[in-house]
Amino acid sequence: MTARGGAGRKFESNLMGMVRLIRAWMIAFAVLAAVALPRAASAQTAFDRPGGDYSSGPVASGDPADCALTCERDRRCRAWSFNYPTDVSAGAVCWLKNTVPTRVPNSCCVSGVRGAGVVEPRNSAIETSIDRFGGDYKNFELKSDDGDEACHAACTADNKCRAWTYARPGYAGRDAHCFLKKDIKPPRRKAGFTSGVVR
Repeated sequence: MTARGGAGRKFESNLMGMVRLIRAWMIAFAVLAAVALPRAASAQTAFDRPGGDYSSGPVASGDPADCALTCERDRRCRAWSFNYPTDVSAGAVCWLKNTVPTRVPNSCCVSGVRGAGVVEPRNSAIETSIDRFGGDYKNFELKSDDGDEACHAACTADNKCRAWTYARPGYAGRDAHCFLKKDIKPPRRKAGFTSGVVR
């Protein structure tokens, strides 16, 4: 019986060793797979992907998501770049690409690769692609090089202002526009607009 008990313990010990070895191999494989597999690249706001263009067209809605969808529906398309309108008459443009060019920083654009969709930056202070329509007590044009930061700063500096909405050039007129609001209205998705609540 003691010989059998010793053999049983030895078998159990060998089995536990095998289980540990298999577990270690599985963990190592999972780590290698996570590192080696390509990750889905989300669309990047304020980035362009110059080059590789085979087609372009207007985007009547002015929404980068429509450009991403156009790429999704075209088998040749591997990447895309959406150019915001420079003024009301020029309109937004979608560029379809048969390669995946390297992205470069540029506030003119939103770009992405096929299958990634559009993921816009979110934080507690800035609401990308959000309009808070109504409640305006003041609005004014901004210089072309002033971004949503200038509108946010104008609202912060005015005690009467509770919320603000910034419209990129071409979305509420030829130039960029800032709307200061005495009331906080509900947010609603609208391409080309950025909003925030100050107080």
